[in-house]
Amino acid sequence: MAAPTADALANLKLKDPEAVKASAAAAQANGNGKAPEAEDSDDDEDEKGATGEGGAEGGAKKKRKRKRKPKKAGGASALPTKQSDPPRVLLSNLFPSGEYPVGEEVEYRDENLYRTTNEEKRHLDRMNNDFLQEYRQGAEIHRQVRQWAAKNIKPGQTLTEIAEGIEDGVRALTGHPGLEEGDNIKGGIAFPTGVNLDHIAAHYSPNAGNKTVLSKDNVMKVDFGVHINGRIVDSAFTMSFDPMYDNLLEAVKQATNTGIREAGIDARLGEIGGMIQETMESYEVEINGETFPVKCIRNLNGHDIRQWQIHGGKSVPIVKSSDQTKMEEGEVFAIETFGSTGNGYVRDDLETSHYAKRADAPNVALRVQSASKLLNVINKNFGTLPFCRRYLDRLGQEKYLLGLNSLVTAGIVEAYPPLVDKKGSYTAQFEHTIVLRPNVKEVISRGDDY
Repeated sequence: MAAPTADALANLKLKDPEAVKASAAAAQANGNGKAPEAEDSDDDEDEKGATGEGGAEGGAKKKRKRKRKPKKAGGASALPTKQSDPPRVLLSNLFPSGEYPVGEEVEYRDENLYRTTNEEKRHLDRMNNDFLQEYRQGAEIHRQVRQWAAKNIKPGQTLTEIAEGIEDGVRALTGHPGLEEGDNIKGGIAFPTGVNLDHIAAHYSPNAGNKTVLSKDNVMKVDFGVHINGRIVDSAFTMSFDPMYDNLLEAVKQATNTGIREAGIDARLGEIGGMIQETMESYEVEINGETFPVKCIRNLNGHDIRQWQIHGGKSVPIVKSSDQTKMEEGEVFAIETFGSTGNGYVRDDLETSHYAKRADAPNVALRVQSASKLLNVINKNFGTLPFCRRYLDRLGQEKYLLGLNSLVTAGIVEAYPPLVDKKGSYTAQFEHTIVLRPNVKEVISRGDDY
């Protein structure tokens, strides 16, 4: 059993050598090899005042000691260093410097190759740092949530459970739960989580009461967005649980990568579509003994993204077209492609879940009182970002369908029904967000997964 160290004895601040010896003996008797805690200096001063230096009562009275609270390792303000499972750690706590991971940087080609080293373009890029950090923060949130989702989504879960698991992760990592008035405007979910099964290609999110269960035979497109201050990261992937569908998924993934490769400043949109189509339609897939060519869904497109607007004014076709519109410096695009074993053409069907206030919404009188109240809720919580009926439920709205339909009829709110190919077919989707920086193209949402 170790005796007290010299330092421990020196720190006791006792005035009597006999008391020092007594302290050492007490420490050994306790079996911990440590001397009793020293009194605070304030206590020493109080003792002097009560008894006088060497006073007769100095050894007779016992004084209550104030013990110092032990400090926690790393300090009380230590921040977490890794994400939890499920993801619930605020992302800014993991990156306290405010610098977020850079996406995949790709040098421009041909006549734009000079941009890589051009000092003027590099200077313009540095001036965009705040803009880029908002995008990168959103992209890292997307990566962390989607990678957790891909590992944890399993057949037997309901679509509601899957969608809400993703949305809860986004809310936690952005730090904007969306339950306080206007909170969604600051950051959080950019649009409703799409969980699109089989022939349903896009815009399907479960409404309240939906009991659809994911099956091992399903092909599910998972499409969700994250925004920070209206800077939207739009990215999607497809899941299946049977290797029979692998070629369908690979065709669409490689088509998206082709679109990303061909995109750039001055690239023409119609030509990008032709390259995407050539890649995707070079694949075929055998399903239950029958071979299907993989077709581009010709009436679905990628699109540019503007602040607070998921769909800007430009479309990126996924089949060859005559569109000679060019991509421009500083623009942000969602490069997304859809493949199908069906007709390669989608139509509106099923119950609507997705809505968005139009950026050019007319200022018209509303005759239905509930429509006016609902419009205030939409303005304060979503602005022009898309929302779904589950989000209105979550905010405590009740009996809002009449008001919502009135807003749609008035042209203030746009309804986005699910988009479906023919029943019995299978569709797949992959998507990334790219930023056309002045000196380099950044695939902002790229990750180790896709």
